[in-house]
Amino acid sequence: MTIPLADLVTILPEMIVVFAACVLLVLDPITPPSKKDWLAWMSLGALVVCFFITGATMNDRVFAFSDLVVVDAYASFWKLLLYLVSGLTILLSMTYLKEEGIDLAEFYGLILLSLTGMMVMVSGADLLVIYLGIELMSIPLYIMAGFKRFEARSIEASAKYFILGSFSSGILLYGISLLYGAAGSTRLADIAVAVDARGLEDPLVLIAMMLLIVGFGFKVAAVPFHMWTPDVYQGAPTSVTIFMAVASKAASFGAFLRVLLEAFGGVKPNWNGPILVICIGTLVLGNIVAVVQTNIKRMLAYSSIAHAGYALVGLVVVGWAGTEGAVASRGVSSVMLYLAIYSFMTLGAFSIVAILRRGGLEGEELEDFTGLSKRHKGAAFLMLLFMVSLAGIPPTAGFIAKLYLFMAAVDAGLAWLAVVGLVFAAVSAFFYLRVVMVMYMREPSATQEIETRLALTPTTTVVLACAVAGVVLLGIYPSPLISVTTFAAIPFR
Repeated sequence: MTIPLADLVTILPEMIVVFAACVLLVLDPITPPSKKDWLAWMSLGALVVCFFITGATMNDRVFAFSDLVVVDAYASFWKLLLYLVSGLTILLSMTYLKEEGIDLAEFYGLILLSLTGMMVMVSGADLLVIYLGIELMSIPLYIMAGFKRFEARSIEASAKYFILGSFSSGILLYGISLLYGAAGSTRLADIAVAVDARGLEDPLVLIAMMLLIVGFGFKVAAVPFHMWTPDVYQGAPTSVTIFMAVASKAASFGAFLRVLLEAFGGVKPNWNGPILVICIGTLVLGNIVAVVQTNIKRMLAYSSIAHAGYALVGLVVVGWAGTEGAVASRGVSSVMLYLAIYSFMTLGAFSIVAILRRGGLEGEELEDFTGLSKRHKGAAFLMLLFMVSLAGIPPTAGFIAKLYLFMAAVDAGLAWLAVVGLVFAAVSAFFYLRVVMVMYMREPSATQEIETRLALTPTTTVVLACAVAGVVLLGIYPSPLISVTTFAAIPFR
C-alpha cells in the first residue's frame, strides 16, 4: 500500500516532531555530558519549524488518510499552543534537570513523543486515531512522572498515574468498541449519522457516550475523575507537572470538544446534563479543597481541577438547548481562550516554584513563601502577578478569560451558571491571595532571613518573560487572541 504524498504533507509537523525525538534518543547515549544542551536546542528548533508550518496552513481544512485525520483552524490553534508550552517546558527543564540531578537528554525526547500524541489527538477525525494519540501522549508522561527515580514520591506518582490512566484508557476503549458496534465505524462523521438515527434511546449508544465522557473526564481532571491529580502533580518533577497541567489538559479538552460536537452534536441536550453536573462538581470540589492545602503544588493541582470546571462552562454553553450558530461557536471559542490564558498563568506559577527550589528554598510548602518579598522581591512580585491572574482579578489575563466565559454563558441564557462561577471565583481568591499575604505580610523566620541567590539562567528568564507577557498583555489587549479563537471555532458554528 502506497501512502499518497499529499497525506504525508498534511501530517508534516507530526513527522518532524517524531523524527526529532528519534534522533535525540539515538544521539543521547553518544553525546558527552557537556554537549547535552545541544539536544535540547535541537528539540526547540524542531518546534520552531513546526510552529511556522502550522501557522502557514491555519486557514486550510484538509482531510487525510481516508478521512481519519483532519487539519483545520481548530486543530492548528491547539497545535500552536502545544508547541509554545512544550518549548517553554524544555527551556525551563534545561536548568531544572541539572539542579535536581536528573539531567538526562532522553527527557526532551519523551516531551516530543508526548507532544506528538497530543497533536494526533486534536487532529483526529476517528475515535481510534484519537485513542492512539491519547496513549502516545500518556505513556511518556507516565515515565516522566517518575523521572526522579531516587525519590519515593516521584515513583509513587508515576505508579498512581499509570494505574489510574490505564483504567481510564480501558473505559475509553470500551466505549469506542460499543460505538463501533452501533455505527459500524469509528469515524466521527459516521458515528454522528448513527447517533442521529438511533438516538440515545438505544442503550448501546447511551452507555458508549457515558464511557467516553468518563474517559475524557479523567484526562481533563474533572470531578469525580480527578483522584490522581494532587498526588501526581506533587510527586512529579515540577517541569513535568507544568507539562501535564498545561499541555495535557489543553490537548484533552481539544479532543473532547471535537468528539462531543462532531460525533454527538445531534444529541446535545442529552449529554449536556451530565456535563453540567460534572462542571458544577468540579468547581465546588476544586475550589473548596484547595482552601485547606498547605503544599503549593497540591494547591495548584486543585486549582487546575477548578479551572477545568470553568472551562467546562463553555462546553455547557455549547450543549445547552437552543444554542446554535454564533452562540455555540462562542462557547467553543471561550474554552479555547480560557485554556490558552490558563497556560500562561499556570506555567508562570509552577516556574516560580521550580526556581525557588533551585534558589536554596524547598519552594513547595506555603511556609517556604513566608516573607518572600523581603528576601526575593522579584520572585515575590512575579508570584503575586500569577496568583492575581489565576484569581481572575483585573487587569490581568485571568480576568479576561473568566469574563469571556461568563459572557458566553449569559448569552446562552445561563446567567445562573455564570453566577455560580463568580461565587467560586471569589472562593478561589482566598487561597490565591493567601500566598500573597504570606509573602508580603509575614516576617521571614531566623532561618529564612539569609537571602540566597536565585538561579535565574537565560532560559529561565525567557520562560518567565513569556509567562508575564501572556498574563499582562492579554489582560490589556486580548483582541488578537479572541479573534484567533473565534476564527478557529468556526467549524462548530
